[in-house]
Amino acid sequence: MFGTAGVRERVLAGWAAAPVRFREDANAEEDLALGGYVDRVVVELAQNAADAAARAGMPGRVLFSFRGSTLVVANTGAPLTAEGVESLATLRASAKRDEGAVGRFGVGFSAVLAVTDEPVILSRTGGVRFSKADTAAAIAGLGSAGLDTEVRRRDGQVPVLRLPFEAEGEPPEGYDTAVILPLRDEAAAELVRRLLDEAGDALLLALPGLEHIEIETVDGHRTLEDAESRWHVLRVGGVFDEREREQLLAERPTEERSRPQWSVLWALPRDEAVELPGVVQAPTPTDEPLSLRGLLLATFPLDPTRRHVAQGPLTDRLVQEAAEAYAELLRQRAEDGDEVLSLVPTGLAAGALDRAIRDAIVAVLPGTAIVRAVEDDTLIRPRDAVVVEGADDAFTVVLAPIVRGLIRSSLQFRTALDTLQVRRLELAEVVDQLGVEESPEWWRTLYASLAGMVTDALLRESLGTLPVPLADGRLVRGVRGLLLPGPELPVDVLKEFGEYGVRVVHPEAVDPALERLGALPATPRTLLEDSAVRTAVEHSLEADDPDGIAHAVLSLVAADPSQAEGLWWLADLALRDDEGDLVPANALVIPGSEADSVLDEDEVAPVDQTLLERYGLPALKAVGVLATLGVVTASDVALDELPESLNDLDGIEDWAYDVAPDGSRYGATVGELAAIRDLDWITDDAWPRVLELFGSSPDLRRALVTQVRVVGPDDRPLGVPSYSAWWIRERVLLEDGEPLAGRADPDADPVLASFLDEAPAWTAGLDPEVRTAVGLVREVGDLDADGISLLLERLADPERDVDESAILRLWSQLGTLSVFPGDTPEQVRVLADDGLTRVAEVGRAVVVDGPMWLQREDLGGFVVASGAAADGLSDLFDVPMAQEVAQGKIDGDGTAADVPAIVRELVPEVPPTWWEHEELTVDGVEVSWWVDDEGAPHAATFDGLAKALAWASGRWDQRHVIRAVLNEPDRSSELLVDAAFD
Repeated sequence: MFGTAGVRERVLAGWAAAPVRFREDANAEEDLALGGYVDRVVVELAQNAADAAARAGMPGRVLFSFRGSTLVVANTGAPLTAEGVESLATLRASAKRDEGAVGRFGVGFSAVLAVTDEPVILSRTGGVRFSKADTAAAIAGLGSAGLDTEVRRRDGQVPVLRLPFEAEGEPPEGYDTAVILPLRDEAAAELVRRLLDEAGDALLLALPGLEHIEIETVDGHRTLEDAESRWHVLRVGGVFDEREREQLLAERPTEERSRPQWSVLWALPRDEAVELPGVVQAPTPTDEPLSLRGLLLATFPLDPTRRHVAQGPLTDRLVQEAAEAYAELLRQRAEDGDEVLSLVPTGLAAGALDRAIRDAIVAVLPGTAIVRAVEDDTLIRPRDAVVVEGADDAFTVVLAPIVRGLIRSSLQFRTALDTLQVRRLELAEVVDQLGVEESPEWWRTLYASLAGMVTDALLRESLGTLPVPLADGRLVRGVRGLLLPGPELPVDVLKEFGEYGVRVVHPEAVDPALERLGALPATPRTLLEDSAVRTAVEHSLEADDPDGIAHAVLSLVAADPSQAEGLWWLADLALRDDEGDLVPANALVIPGSEADSVLDEDEVAPVDQTLLERYGLPALKAVGVLATLGVVTASDVALDELPESLNDLDGIEDWAYDVAPDGSRYGATVGELAAIRDLDWITDDAWPRVLELFGSSPDLRRALVTQVRVVGPDDRPLGVPSYSAWWIRERVLLEDGEPLAGRADPDADPVLASFLDEAPAWTAGLDPEVRTAVGLVREVGDLDADGISLLLERLADPERDVDESAILRLWSQLGTLSVFPGDTPEQVRVLADDGLTRVAEVGRAVVVDGPMWLQREDLGGFVVASGAAADGLSDLFDVPMAQEVAQGKIDGDGTAADVPAIVRELVPEVPPTWWEHEELTVDGVEVSWWVDDEGAPHAATFDGLAKALAWASGRWDQRHVIRAVLNEPDRSSELLVDAAFD
């Protein structure tokens, strides 16, 4: 029917005439079946179907039916012809010379040999089959020794597709041709199964002549159609002119040179999850890897293996065409609003051809409008575009009108933008170029756009020179240290402060991003703390516009007077007094106030009433205008380097010296210090009222009566008088010209008061702690060193009569003092014999701390105390202890005697034995009793024995009981009964 017999005769004759031809055909077919086309059976049969549809001028349909061990591939289109049969039986001589054909080489059908030895083609014009077995039989029937030898050498392998045989049958209904492939074995079946599973949209895109592919297997049925609905596709193509043919096709085979048509197809998946083959298709798959996220199908020339693209000028031209087509496809996608930067080639190439394609694309893309300008949303060429390093979308939108060609940037596409040669501007560079004529509202919009950027430390550094409009109309660069005004701050005040160097952001430009960049919230406090404001205040008396400074400061303070707390230098603010003169605030008083009534009018003046009415009393008090006496506070004060805030305190340096440990201020510190200011301005006649005020005001009282805790270099704390208490003690004089301090407190011990000057009567109504703080003396412990000296001086006055009771009370108190006068007295009051006291030279007196020493009149006058008080008196008077001037050694041994049992029963602590002396002498001086160094009692009389036993037992309080039982033994029962109640 198709002249198959003639084809067989010619082929067999040729093989018989030259067995080497048989060998060549066998090798060529085997190379194709086992090499270049080993896994192309589905693609090649689909390609044949597409060509058949093209020859028929109709859309093609293909059915792949795989059931059991047979694959049937049916297609529509031009049926099988004699020429087609001859082409199938002839290697590398395709019958498809028309321009629309996909197949170009005449070897595609050999792909079936990878899975079958008995392919059959049935068409509505007839059928043809090929058979390995029948071919071998035909060769054997020739009886050619040479062919038989070749077949044996090949272990029976013979060419299958060289000898066509007629076949009976019809293609499936609705199709024009069917290829039937009985599969060779399970391996062939597995290959077919895999290839059918892999068939997808790429097959349709590569074969545009097919509109419908059905695949039926035992696992199910699926249809491939309408691929372009799932892909963005761009096709380009053309015909090379005569000159181009000579340049590009000169090195290609003859039949290729006769086909000057070329085509390129790019397809980008609409679904990012689509799996791509990852190879170049020419137009069917090759082994050339493709790293781009798309399909490339182009009429690349292939090498003899049909697996790789051949190098040469034709390939170079098609690479360039592919690059330009890819760029155009990206432009179209960008025009439709897609993000295409992810499709820009970056990273490493997957192979030589892939590298060439990528390089060509990268060369074309910078001149293709694929990036969108932020300003007007138009597409521009990357080479005309600019990105600002680190700028986010919000900031980029604001910059767009300023930076020509500005596009959005992100770290995700940084490499792509670099590849596209997009110019990069550093954020700091852009900030430096920002204009200066914009409105505060525009700047606020700019700052608001920075919200997403200011969290990054590096970006904040780049924004270091950001322009900022100020309330006074200036534009400065750099945000750090600027003040951000809140709504409570008057705008006119903010402008006023600008003249003094205060940099306050214009209220209409304020945005939270500025604070993240280093600006400070401008409360009244932060403005007042600004060094420029302080300088303006401290020099306000000499300023060109002192009233302007006063208005700015008082307006801020009036907004929240508590914000001025601790800003002591505000007291230097020049304000008008009631006569219109400029006076520092701390030298002004509120008219009719307590301060006005007690401070010297030569030192202070009433503040201008209009200031009081305009800004209010709290604001004026906060800046130092006095309504009452004020308190200055300081923390962590070093006594050798007092803070400026204390400089105006009269005598503060002297106080620091006086209270410093060991008289050295170096290394001594005070944690918290509060001092009443302006004490030196209080009039002499106002002190009764002032001291009453101190007692009624918590702050003033605390600053006066609370001791200051001084810590020396050795870290030992010491409580000392407050500055205010010290100043009053040192400086306040009464009408008689004598100090108030050191006078007897109205509640003082009468004995002590008799030796001190009387305090004024008005002190009786003062707070007791205030009286003590200012130096009034309630008890000996209240005396300072000078007061003690005065007391000792008056005690030594021989004109004064002092009884024993009074002096004993004073001695017990004086012995516990921790403060000592600078000089010790030359005379001291001692006991006399008549119940009074007398004055003696200190060299003729001793301190007696035990009763037995009172028997030693040979030692001089006695100063009497016990325990630690005796030691204290010895140090205070510089008088020795009695035992320091006499040995106290008993002369003779005496006779041991038992202490009466009744005495031991009454006083169990007494020793069991005592020593009786006919005459008892100590250091040659006669005494009635003594207790030696070992605690043994000695006595020469019953009265002396009672005292000796009581002192030796440590029960001096029981001496009278012991004497009674010794003198009157018959009272023993009475005394025992009484002791039951002790």
